Amino acid sequence: MDKTKIFRMAFANIYPLYIQKIEKKGRSKEELDSIIMWLTGYDKQALQMQIDEKVNFELFFEQAPLLNPNSSKISGVICGIRVEDIEDDLMRKIRYLDKLVDELAKGKAMDKILRK
Repeated sequence: MDKTKIFRMAFANIYPLYIQKIEKKGRSKEELDSIIMWLTGYDKQALQMQIDEKVNFELFFEQAPLLNPNSSKISGVICGIRVEDIEDDLMRKIRYLDKLVDELAKGKAMDKILRK
């Protein structure tokens, strides 16, 4: 897939898919929101505004208050690629989020997901 296509995708269109994925595994929307807020620095209200305004992934991460400094500790494989090896900054942030959602869906403890 053309990476610029991913950048232009509305976060609001992918968010329900994240919810569906984690709820199937017995996790909650609140847990999902917690990991998104941990990664991006958004609070609940600002996150909801991003969803309501249907911003794309590029703007979602560009407008994020603060990427968590511990996000660099996120490692592993997502879509067959090691996240720590992704050179494009925006693509790496998107894959960080994908990796956190996967960890949540796989039942990993929140403390481990949030790199505490």
